[in-house]
Amino acid sequence: MEITFEERLERLVEASLNGKDPGREELAWVLKLPDELTLALVSAVSRVRFAAFGRRVKLNLLLNIKSGLCPEDCHYCSQSRDSTAAISSYSMVEEDTFCAAAERARELGATRLCLVASGRGPTDREVAQVARGVEAVKAGDGALEICACLGLLSDGQADQLGKAGVYAYNHNLNTSESFYDAICDTHTFADRQETVERAREGGLSPCSGALFGMGESDADVLDAGYALKAIEPDSVPINFLIPIEGTPFAGVNQLTPQRCLRILAVFRLLFPRSEVRIAGGREVHLRSLQPLGLYLANSIFIGDYLTTKGQAAAADLAMIADAGLEIEGGGRLQKQDSKLAAVELKQGVLD
Repeated sequence: MEITFEERLERLVEASLNGKDPGREELAWVLKLPDELTLALVSAVSRVRFAAFGRRVKLNLLLNIKSGLCPEDCHYCSQSRDSTAAISSYSMVEEDTFCAAAERARELGATRLCLVASGRGPTDREVAQVARGVEAVKAGDGALEICACLGLLSDGQADQLGKAGVYAYNHNLNTSESFYDAICDTHTFADRQETVERAREGGLSPCSGALFGMGESDADVLDAGYALKAIEPDSVPINFLIPIEGTPFAGVNQLTPQRCLRILAVFRLLFPRSEVRIAGGREVHLRSLQPLGLYLANSIFIGDYLTTKGQAAAADLAMIADAGLEIEGGGRLQKQDSKLAAVELKQGVLD
């Protein structure tokens, strides 16, 4: 007798809940589900999310500590050498900017501060600068997690960052190995895998995810997922392409809200106990269905991204409350309009 949609979905969810690989064929089926079944998919897969994380949503704040000036040619990035996007370019920020971002993270209820620098990889001098900034932040708030994203790492750099108080290191695989040449020519997929391993070997929590909407196939989505599963990241950021004017991918817009939700469902099934974060592009592509994404992912960025604006922090906090969820780490949903306004004003200082 032919298995029903509900039975097939139940088997997928049970496999994931039991820590088993649901299987590539089954995940390919998820990606091809018609839009009208997406809500049922989200409802079923949300059981995996709630089993591991309850109603908690982890908030992460991003700080662009070095912008532009990048020799790499990543086609999706406004900071790459081939981009003509109108962005701010500056060298490494000073320690007071690190500390100001940490203060803003506390006000918003964020428990992780993500420090991102453009470039192929950090010089030893830049690693030392980041270390000083992190030490200043940790002196004021030892509980705040610090994640660094500085590009390809050299020997010993992960150890130095860890000693300064960096908790995690982000370096996304971005796509499948077979599709990688379509998005970048100046470094390889293997280079990225090696940096994630160097971060882990240096004692840092590995953070690695992917970027979708660049023309990849369903097979590429799954290849990326299984490549990430092989390196066992503690957190998995899922980005959706923001087609920035001035980049080679400026005119690319292949995603729908339902497609994004199906991708998030696949990654929740693949990573039942890892932090799955909805990262760049959620406002652009999930749009009014963003709250449904929170029933699959347990983490988001709050505030702005590297060179693009995010949804207002007040709207994110309201969205979390309206979805019946709560901020992880004891953060409070600030209800006073005046306090939220003050937080939003500080955002402009750090842009």
